[in-house]
Amino acid sequence: MNKQESIAFVWHKIVDEVAVVIKDESMLANFLQTTVLDHNNMGESLGFHLASKLSNQAIPFATLLPLFNEIFTSEQVLYAASRDIQATVDRDSACSVYSTPFLYFKGFLALQAYRVTHQLWNRGNQSLALMLQHSISTHFAVDIHPAAKIGSGILIDHATGLVIGETAVVEDSVSIMQSVTLGGTGKESGDRHPKIRKNVLLGPGAKVLGNIEVAEGSMVAASSVVLKSVPAHSIIAGVPAEVVGKADVDKPSKVMNHYFKS
Repeated sequence: MNKQESIAFVWHKIVDEVAVVIKDESMLANFLQTTVLDHNNMGESLGFHLASKLSNQAIPFATLLPLFNEIFTSEQVLYAASRDIQATVDRDSACSVYSTPFLYFKGFLALQAYRVTHQLWNRGNQSLALMLQHSISTHFAVDIHPAAKIGSGILIDHATGLVIGETAVVEDSVSIMQSVTLGGTGKESGDRHPKIRKNVLLGPGAKVLGNIEVAEGSMVAASSVVLKSVPAHSIIAGVPAEVVGKADVDKPSKVMNHYFKS
């Protein structure tokens, strides 16, 4: 599928699923109608959903909604969102339908809100981006700096406690569990955060610190503290982390198997 087809496919899945849920869950009818069915496309729906959640006295809904809607007209941003939803459906055993991450998963929602802040940051609206970062952190318990560079097809599972620093890079098709930190090692300035390459799996509580690379197809085991670069297709574990084996699949992020033999 091309970008437009991918966006349309995911949106139609969401609409069809929500129409079924409304018949079974009458208490959710108003929420589902106003959040999904009242909108013409995924961008409008996602903008409304996030503006409803993140608005506050400093940035009211009437201010946020047109801003979110404008950014979510971008095919690139919406394509990334559609790939993130598909990644969640494909990899998360607790998710079998497209509407669930769109409506309820704070990892997905925080990531899409970050995409708004990233656009604002790149436009030079850095104070507004930081204000929204604060709201995202407060509402979703996910702290992603607007300047960080994050690809698409990203699964952020559970999400609570996730921190991604200013100069971090997360490439496509990465899976990230709860309480992961992609941080610096002190007060140094400049390029100081990790580079996470394609198809990496970051286990729960993993801490990756400094301007180091976790190379493609690697797995960082739960609660590991990574202070040096990780070779491609490696399994790394411990405090401090060391290479303990080779990944038995090319794309650990898609298999989501956290078990390994040392």
